[in-house]
Order: sequence, then C-alpha cells, then structure tokens
Amino acid sequence: MATIEPYDTQSGRRYMVRYRTPDRRSTKKRGFKTKAAAKDFAATIEVEKMTGAYIAPAAGRITVDDLAVQWKASLVDISESWYERQESIWRIHVQPHWGHWQISKISHGDVQSWVAGLSAADRLPNPLAPKTVRHNLGVLKAILDLAVSDQRLVTNPAGSKIRVPRTLAVDKTALTANQLRALSDETPSEYQTILWVLATSGIRWGEMVALRPRDLLGGRRLRLARSYSKTNSRQVLKDLKGHSLRTVIVPMEVEAMILRDAEDTPREDLIWTAPRKGGPLKPPTKGHWLEAAVKRCHAADEDFPEALAAHELRHTATSLMISSGAHVKTIQRQLGHKSATMTLDQYGHWFDDDLDVIADALSITIFKNECAQNVPKEDE
Repeated sequence: MATIEPYDTQSGRRYMVRYRTPDRRSTKKRGFKTKAAAKDFAATIEVEKMTGAYIAPAAGRITVDDLAVQWKASLVDISESWYERQESIWRIHVQPHWGHWQISKISHGDVQSWVAGLSAADRLPNPLAPKTVRHNLGVLKAILDLAVSDQRLVTNPAGSKIRVPRTLAVDKTALTANQLRALSDETPSEYQTILWVLATSGIRWGEMVALRPRDLLGGRRLRLARSYSKTNSRQVLKDLKGHSLRTVIVPMEVEAMILRDAEDTPREDLIWTAPRKGGPLKPPTKGHWLEAAVKRCHAADEDFPEALAAHELRHTATSLMISSGAHVKTIQRQLGHKSATMTLDQYGHWFDDDLDVIADALSITIFKNECAQNVPKEDE
C-alpha cells in the first residue's frame, strides 16, 4: 500500500506519496499541497495497479520524435509508394508541430485544436483538404497507438473521438455508351484498346499496364496479379491493393482487341510499353492523347465532359456495369474494393434507378388482386 509523508519547503508544508509499481519497484511522487490530494493520488495508483491501467510516469516522457523512429521501423507491410506518402506526411505536417512533445503531455483537446487548425480558413499558405487532414491525423494516431501498445499511454488522445472535417462528395464523371464510342473514334489507334480495357473492366491504370500475355486466361477473363505505382517519379512494380490476386472480365470484343495487341509478345513481357524508352506505359499527361480526344469530343457535343482523366474511365466502367444490371457484389469484385460497402459509398447513388424496379415489383406483389377487382366490367 502507498504511504504518505509530510515534508517542509520554503513555500510551506508539502506531502509525498511512496508506492510500489506493479513490478514491485519502490518509487515516489512529491509536491502535493494537501494531504487529501496525496490520498487521492495514492488511491488512484492502487486502482490503476489492480485494473492494469498503471503507466509509469517516466514512460510518458518519451517525445513523439523518438516514438516516430519506432513507428517508421514498423511500416514493413505497406507498398513503397505508401511508405513514401506516410513519411512525407510525418515530415511536412506532423513532426513540425508534435515532434518535441512528450506523449504524456498530449491531451484530446490538444489534438482536436491541431486538427481544426489544419483546415481553418485563415491557415497559411492555405487550408488543407479534409482528406489530407484525415491522413495527417492517421499518422499521429498510428504513432501514439505504439505508445499504448508499449504501455506508455493508457489511451490514445488522437483516437476515434477526434472530430475531423467532413469530406465533400465529389461528382464522378462517367461517360455514356454513346460518349464512349465517340471518344474511341477520336482516340489514336495505338491507344484504343487501352481505352476500352479501362472503360469496360474498371481496372486501375497500374493494373492494366502490368498485364502480360500470361495474364490472358481466355473466356473474356484477365488475371490481375500485380500493379505499377509511381514512387518518386519511378514506376515500381508491387502487389495489388489488398495483396490478393483477382480475376476480372471484359466484353469479348475487348478481349479480341487485347489478343491482337498481345500477338507476338513473349509470355512474360508487358503487352503495352512506353513508346520511346520502353518499360511500363505511363498515364497520359496534359496535352497527350486522351486530353486531345476529349477536347475534340466536347467541341462536337457540349454535353460531353470538358475534362476526363484516365482514372475516371474506371467510373465509366462502373456506371455501365450498374446500368447493365450487375449486382453490387459483382461490381465490388471487378473493381477490387475491400467490401460492397465501399462500392456503395462511392457509387450508391447510381443505383437509384433500381427504385423504380422495386416500386413496380411491390405493386404487382401487393396490389395485383386489388387492381384486378377494381377493373370495371365492359357491361357496367
């Protein structure tokens, strides 16, 4: 049990609490102005020891800078590109503010104030986007999670109760079938297969350019086993998101285009490569083939989007799959989402047309007999 001892200072009488840590080491806490305050502290220590919530005061004196070294070393199961992104967030946004803080001094309110300041209208040079704020908070939370795991903190002050700016819904650009055909007509012949693959399968650019003849399974199926990702201006080959293989399907017409492009290509080589230097084909940049084709389509039809990035062809594929009646679980597997919930979060509003089908079905199921009874007879 803890003991309380008085002692005198130039400022008056003070009280000291002597107690044992859970590992039976003797320690003390000085400076209590009243005996009641010392008793409260002693009682709290005993409760924390019994409940396993005790944290040695010295354990919380480590700084976020020191703990970040351990956090970086733990990032062994992520891609190189995501590691670079996490390290950049730490270096630019998190470390300048939190690096010198002792972790035991960080409160929930401190973290909440920091988060609010990141997106404040008067932040210089400019407010951060909600998604960026969430990523910044995620890095701080991950570092302090290690402190909780190492029993340096009881709870994480950057945990789930922190309020973050709401991410605004972004209206995704998707082409209709007619618009897609028009875009194909304006696309240079050497890129037409790529356009159709992206706009009908929904796979990502990095997944598409990593395809080899060995990944063409026949029966309109493509095997996705790897993907290229940009890391510090380099194209790095890595596992797919989620680290699992998946098979996607394309229309037979698109499969025929891929087989034509892959003809005479060695089984293990890339089907599409950069025209000058070789290696994986990079996404079209500003002024390249896709932007030029989109501009021509918009000039001919004002309803055609003014701008369209290669990644947005994934939205076109999703829209076309939904309009063709594909089930959400099928679309989820095709897109490589972790769950159908993720698919619905991004594209759920495109399923609204199904509401008419539900209403019609309910009318037939519930009211078909009543409707028949209310139909007037010819001789009435």
